[in-house]
Amino acid sequence: MTGIGLTRAWTVNMRAVRLTAWGREPTLAEVERPVPREAEVLVRVEAAGLCHSDVHVVDGAAGALPYRPPFTLGHEVAGHIAALGPDTDGPVIGDRVVVYGPWGCGACARCAAGLENYCDRRSDLGWHGVGLGRDGGMAEYLLVPSAHHLVPIGDLPADQAAPLSDAGLTSFHAIAGLRHALGEGTTAAVIGVGGLGHLAIQILRATTPSHVLAVDIREEALALAEWSGAQFGTLMKPDTARVLRTRTGGVGVDAVLDFAGTTATLELAAEVLRPGGELAVVGSGGGRLVVRKPGALPPGLRLALPFWGTIPELTEVISLARSGALQVETEHFPLSAAPEAFGRLRQGRVRGRAVLGPG
Repeated sequence: MTGIGLTRAWTVNMRAVRLTAWGREPTLAEVERPVPREAEVLVRVEAAGLCHSDVHVVDGAAGALPYRPPFTLGHEVAGHIAALGPDTDGPVIGDRVVVYGPWGCGACARCAAGLENYCDRRSDLGWHGVGLGRDGGMAEYLLVPSAHHLVPIGDLPADQAAPLSDAGLTSFHAIAGLRHALGEGTTAAVIGVGGLGHLAIQILRATTPSHVLAVDIREEALALAEWSGAQFGTLMKPDTARVLRTRTGGVGVDAVLDFAGTTATLELAAEVLRPGGELAVVGSGGGRLVVRKPGALPPGLRLALPFWGTIPELTEVISLARSGALQVETEHFPLSAAPEAFGRLRQGRVRGRAVLGPG
């Protein structure tokens, strides 16, 4: 009798919230736990934020995004290092970290300059970062390609750190681009006080002397704006532009951060900005603003479309949070309740940021 030697490859599974195909709701599945190789790092996830970008991905039609399902969702991730690849240098097992999400190609001029969020090859990669075409952090473990993408958080709670990697970083990056226009005696308007907007208000108060106005369609969002430090808040109505201009003595606001990005909010921004004003469109609401000269836009308007931010900026955001200047308003859900969290976010029923955690 001839004996046949068999080798059994033992694998360990983990739970992950996966987008399996376009047009399908995400599902909680059992997948193989990754093993770090070369310079990779395995992070044990303690918290993963959920935002409207995740909803846009899940609701996307085939071909609308360059991603190829299946993949694990989740681009706001914090946890501790569980394992290291043999070529990893720097961090040690147990270190608590937040994951920098907009992974670039790592080789272009933008990436070399530390601007991975504006990678020159972004359109060729087939993904936009962790959880956006690449496996993300709505799982028990996340494989990170390099320790370069990790920022230490010390004793900052994971449910605070995770949302800061996008909601905090994107807001900080948008405000950094406007800070030259936000000196003494200036006014900034934040339109849309959700996961990003409530942090933008806090960052404006912590890093500029500007007077902060807030606009939303929900009374509870205006309460969140007041809690975050806005000096004035108003519901979005037909006379909102007049109300905001009155608050500036009739001259208009110096900068608008639009976290909704709908046609209505963009038109409001154009109405309230003073000449030479700054407009940062952060929200992906699909709105349109007609650029025509002469036209309805204020003369000298400068427009920015900020996308995420840089690793040094994320480090600054974490420092602000550890100092007490930033606090994320969160609602917590176990991984098993991911469908409920997605549903509540779609319905506008999440105050601040939804955060998924173990359980």
